[in-house]
Amino acid sequence: MKTTAARARRTVRRATRLHPVPYGASRGPGHGRRGARTWARANGAVLRLTTRVQEGLQEAARRPDRGDISTTTVIIWVAAVTGAVLIAGTIAVVIAKYNGKLNGL
Repeated sequence: MKTTAARARRTVRRATRLHPVPYGASRGPGHGRRGARTWARANGAVLRLTTRVQEGLQEAARRPDRGDISTTTVIIWVAAVTGAVLIAGTIAVVIAKYNGKLNGL
């Protein structure tokens, strides 16, 4: 885990060094208090993200059946949502078409 987190931090540092820094912008640690704080936050975020991803991968390896949604369930939900949209669209079209005639009701 430590190797991956360090690799991710190095990648972030390399990516930010490739572009020239505009005047007044943070250039990383050692170039003012704000820059050091920004880098510390970025490193912390990268570390949390890589840790979370690794924990998820370990959990998936430990429990291969995580209760994923079956294909049938997805098909049923898509059909239900599509039917609801079609019904709502049909009602909207009918109301728009006969709007003038329905005013007297």
